Amino acid sequence: MAGAASRLRTAGSGSERRQLPLPVRLLAMLCAFTFMVAFAVVLARLTLQPSPASEALTHTNLHPGRSLRAYLDQPELRDAVRQIGGNILLGVPFGVLVPVVAPRTRGILRVLLLTAMVMLLVEFAQGALVTGRAFDIDDVILNTAGALIGYLLLGRRLSRAVHARGRRGGRAGRKPATEKS
Repeated sequence: MAGAASRLRTAGSGSERRQLPLPVRLLAMLCAFTFMVAFAVVLARLTLQPSPASEALTHTNLHPGRSLRAYLDQPELRDAVRQIGGNILLGVPFGVLVPVVAPRTRGILRVLLLTAMVMLLVEFAQGALVTGRAFDIDDVILNTAGALIGYLLLGRRLSRAVHARGRRGGRAGRKPATEKS
């Protein structure tokens, strides 16, 4: 029993992190992938559907903070919370799911860069192709902030549980090349 427990420990990590069994890891990755596909569908429906009713109200924003100030200057706090909170919540699934689905993207900078790139593409598509929608850099910033929150709250831990690795960059359980068996 002690031998099985020692094999599950992450080699060279200095901590006692345990790697999940392979079937559980595969199931976690499958669930994360399924949620990511579902999230992509929801994201497309929320952001890429035409909105002719709001066509006169949309303006391209290339200046960070401009839309945020406009949201906060609205008389109804509820509208500002809906706009800002909605954009933050839209980024949270990226921070949670991306490091689980794609382990090479694990790490705060990689998750943030990938989220920012995807959200930039969504905003470009909105501005160029969708009636009643416009490019807004503040949406990209808020979505990326949401991904940061998701990564820090849950994504990092889930990714480490599913894709355990040693702190020295090697794979878990592998001996260094200089060490003889």
